[in-house]
Amino acid sequence: MNIRINQLSEPKLEFGNGVKGIDPKPALTAGGPFASDSIREIQLGLVCFAEEEYWIRSWIERMHNLISSEETNAKRFIQFPGLDKAFRSRFTIPNRFVRYIDRNRYARLIAQRDHRAFEELLELIAQPVHSLFGDDRPACVLVGFSEELATLRVSNPRLSYQEQQFLQRIQRDDEANQLQLFDPSEDEKRFAAELIPQSEELLFRNFHRALKAKCMGLPNPVPLQVVRRQTYMSDEAKQSDATRAWNLAVAIYYKAGNIPWRPADLTKSTCFVGLSFHHLKRRSGDLVYASLAQAFSTDVEPFTLKGASVPHDQTINKRPYLTAAQAASLTEDVLRNYSDRAGGLPSRIVIHKTSRYQPDEQKGFRDTALSSVGACDLAWLNPTGFRLLRRGMKEPARGTLCTIADDNHYLFTTGYVEWWGEYPGPHIPSPVQVGSPFKTDIEERSREILALTKMNWNSADGLGRNPITISFARRVGMIMTELDEDAPPNPLFRFYM
Repeated sequence: MNIRINQLSEPKLEFGNGVKGIDPKPALTAGGPFASDSIREIQLGLVCFAEEEYWIRSWIERMHNLISSEETNAKRFIQFPGLDKAFRSRFTIPNRFVRYIDRNRYARLIAQRDHRAFEELLELIAQPVHSLFGDDRPACVLVGFSEELATLRVSNPRLSYQEQQFLQRIQRDDEANQLQLFDPSEDEKRFAAELIPQSEELLFRNFHRALKAKCMGLPNPVPLQVVRRQTYMSDEAKQSDATRAWNLAVAIYYKAGNIPWRPADLTKSTCFVGLSFHHLKRRSGDLVYASLAQAFSTDVEPFTLKGASVPHDQTINKRPYLTAAQAASLTEDVLRNYSDRAGGLPSRIVIHKTSRYQPDEQKGFRDTALSSVGACDLAWLNPTGFRLLRRGMKEPARGTLCTIADDNHYLFTTGYVEWWGEYPGPHIPSPVQVGSPFKTDIEERSREILALTKMNWNSADGLGRNPITISFARRVGMIMTELDEDAPPNPLFRFYM
């Protein structure tokens, strides 16, 4: 059997002052964020219990100073140099942007934990948030979450008993299919769950998702940043002070309308699109799959579009797909929205999908794209039970591309990280299988996927398991379970982080 191993170089990122690097933390320290060369003030809103205001303010203020790292691996966990140096920013919370949550009413509602209380809790938190969405408004709203709110979920009351049974059966089938491939760890189950529709997202309502969905649908919305006590109280935290400061700063900076970094090596005027499917309940009563397209380019901010609703029986091997007409319509929408944002069409489009392309999809996507732009590539990504060990029982390095018999390609988006000197995971890393229905340069498609795994601005690590084209659509799909079928999702990534 012919086996080839190729180690892809780690994609570089571009920061401020022309600095390029593979690791965001030292690069931000050296050059600051992309396209920013002066200190700017970012005004934040705050919605919390009155007694938590002092502690949240104190933590935000502390982030302007040097915070030492306490972890043993100094290469991975470096000190936080302060907001002024790393982000060329100052975070402020003006008094006019502070609102309080009624503690007594909250205590009564959280104790009930039923559907009615869930809705009243949503209104209790959303009302003060909404009051900040005026002409004079903050760039981002911090929302203090108790641990009860952070973990609160209730069964979806909009589902009939038959619909619940149907979704539970699909969920059991998906879990059984995973076990047939390999004995997955919990981490691997989460990885696989990002690549296939999840019944649980419709079976249960999650408070965090519900609040984001409710608030982004209000007039003049502002992105939310949830802060739990483990975020700003050091004695309750699960990470060091420096690590929490890095991650919170990156998230707030992006949600406030800025770009922390961008890929340095992806070709310009290329539109990368991720296609995913999610369970959705129609107002008419039946269950369908909602299709989503997430677009990313170095030329425009990431945006998402809702595609056609797919009947639950429009599947092959239990996976939904688009007809040629549906695929063509979605491609046209992506190209039109890209053109509106960039001032012209891309020169190339690359589409990622979490299952293999059906003939109808191949025709709809490729024919429509090629009629408008010069080049189109289709690539699919699948979870796999494939395993690979380096000599000496070391984990394979991130970026390892293993090709078996010329047509089976396995890309390790996780693995041993050379510049950290460690593998940041609890189990042997599992790769994603990469393929295409047409002749394409798999190595180049893998390089693009690897670069797009570094576009998660919810963490300062700069590494992810899935490319943003897939992970963004996943987040949008989870929020969409809270929306009516006809409600278009907010197109901007910052509202879903």
